[in-house]
Amino acid sequence: MFIEKDLAQFAVQGIEVVDVEKQIENFKRGFPYLGITASATPGKGITRLNERQQEHYIHQYEQWTGSRIKFVPASGAATRMFKTLYEAIQKLDNNETIDWGSKLMQAVKNFFVLLPDFAFYDELKTIVNHIDTTNLKEADYAIILHALLGDNGLNYGSLPKGLLTFHRYADGARTAFEEHLMEAALYGKMADDSAALHFTVSPEHHSKFEELYDNVYKYYEKQYNVRYGISFSEQKKSTDTLAVNVNNEPFRNADGSLLFRPAGHGALLENLNALDADMVFIKNIDNVVPERHVAETVRWKKILAGVLVEKQKMVFAYLNDLENNMLSADKQNEIRLFLRDVFCITFPANLDKNKLNDYLYTKLNRPIRVCGMVKNEGEPGGGPFIARDADGSLSPQIAESQQIDIKNPQQNAILKTSTYFNPVDLLCGIRNYKGEKFDLLQYRDPATGFISLKSKDGKDLKAQELPGLWNGAMSDWNTIFVEVPLITFNPVKTVNDLLRKEHQ
Repeated sequence: MFIEKDLAQFAVQGIEVVDVEKQIENFKRGFPYLGITASATPGKGITRLNERQQEHYIHQYEQWTGSRIKFVPASGAATRMFKTLYEAIQKLDNNETIDWGSKLMQAVKNFFVLLPDFAFYDELKTIVNHIDTTNLKEADYAIILHALLGDNGLNYGSLPKGLLTFHRYADGARTAFEEHLMEAALYGKMADDSAALHFTVSPEHHSKFEELYDNVYKYYEKQYNVRYGISFSEQKKSTDTLAVNVNNEPFRNADGSLLFRPAGHGALLENLNALDADMVFIKNIDNVVPERHVAETVRWKKILAGVLVEKQKMVFAYLNDLENNMLSADKQNEIRLFLRDVFCITFPANLDKNKLNDYLYTKLNRPIRVCGMVKNEGEPGGGPFIARDADGSLSPQIAESQQIDIKNPQQNAILKTSTYFNPVDLLCGIRNYKGEKFDLLQYRDPATGFISLKSKDGKDLKAQELPGLWNGAMSDWNTIFVEVPLITFNPVKTVNDLLRKEHQ
């Protein structure tokens, strides 16, 4: 199947032939669906905290002295954020008749009507200063859109979201990247006034992120009395996956080389695994608000962190007891109840009683994640479920709709009962009870990837994604789902989302 030229390409890619062969086998076989048994609900997978409990966990976190870092996936381009504007450009450039009453064009019209309300307006105005942007005519629209999205203008269509101007302040404007600096200072600062952040970025924009940081960090350090420790990494080429044609044969480019594609955010598990900290905050680059609206976000970040601190202490104490064989029958039962009540783990019915200590040890000695969950108000994406594990036990999992067999009436019925949404608001404990880092690659489920249909050069192809970072890549973590208020979830999926009051 592979020629000498291919083997040389594998070497440059940093991937082994056996791994490529496994990927091709995945295309042929497909990935199995996740077997869900219930949607996570309050009392059954979702934890609701009253005000007293919230204050307790804030105190737990604020008294904690461990190391922490904020991990922000920031490599994706913002192209989809401007999808409607690109469609408008095409119509305008081709002099097509535009139905401004259609839903799509109404969004574009709203963009122009409220153009001065965008934080990037002042930057844009310097490029189109010959146009009265407060009294726009249809003839001006294409000029403005090219100035916003094109490489001769602000180039927003090619930049990642982290480098886009999101919010306006009295003393200027801030990018999404800068808002993460602000947030980290408010909830991620350690006893020595340092705050650590790690951004995963694409190679072509790496230098732009470093340049932005160099230009602004002194301002934020002074503003928030903080010292930043910042680092960047790129998605490893070795995590790219081979594309195939519709017959599951390797897809070749026009020059005969094999086509490898980035394997989705699950590939970032390698980057996460390289971090050295006791606690990791994970949050998407576009889920930020201006400082004037950030109080609830900060509060709930501390609450989730406090839950992790307290439950991890209990796990470590149980593991020390297990290691020292200090377990009575009552203590064994206490741990079983802890796993059930805290991590929502249901034991398999055929559990070997003689191996109970080893089983409890294995179930406890894992990375821990505390995940904020919001009520689902129609957002596309994953949600919290209870799923069956390979050993017959049940545990909480975050699943995308593609992982669920909607043709199965029972599975589809469970999916439809889901009332919560995953906003990617995670607190992660990545050390064991001996203070050693877990090898996170050992706690993923390789059978939870995705296959999607794409095209290149007019030819259809099939692409493969690795298990999602907070889906299959964390399949064997111990998980706690906590309900958080919707105000803490303010993603910018389309450019007009920046017009919402939370971003103004």
